[in-house]
Amino acid sequence: MHWKEPDGEEPAPGVQIRPYLRAVTPAEQFAGPAPTPEATLDPAITDVPRPFVLTSGRVAGTDPSISLETQVTARHPGLSWDSPGLSRLTPEMRNIVLLCAEPLSVAEVSAQLQLQLGVTKVLVGDLRAAGYLDVHVRHGAESFNPDVILRVIDGLSAIS
Repeated sequence: MHWKEPDGEEPAPGVQIRPYLRAVTPAEQFAGPAPTPEATLDPAITDVPRPFVLTSGRVAGTDPSISLETQVTARHPGLSWDSPGLSRLTPEMRNIVLLCAEPLSVAEVSAQLQLQLGVTKVLVGDLRAAGYLDVHVRHGAESFNPDVILRVIDGLSAIS
């Protein structure tokens, strides 16, 4: 396979650089019209940390009892954003604790805070281990109750 450089010249003998790997000069990189205000990024969006930063690189929580339907509540409801007990937590963890003043499932917490489900599970596990959250786990016998399964099916049919 043989190709020509973008300027039409043959590459130097023995040198074959694919066009997409070719170095871009600063003049080429910044050529073109200036970005419009609409094209600039929203600062609120750029301040959102990556999921692996929130979980310190962990992709799975250490607590296997936490699943998406697990109910969680704050151990000390009534805390505020600037409560001394919450000051050492990350903003995402503070939001989880404050949101869980009422019982919520891990999936609801994830949706309301717009966090990925895996990230939420890891953070909820950390907050449980630190004593900020209580996790209410249902026992397996209740989940196989035929009446419960039929009610779930009826509920899903009603909303579809």
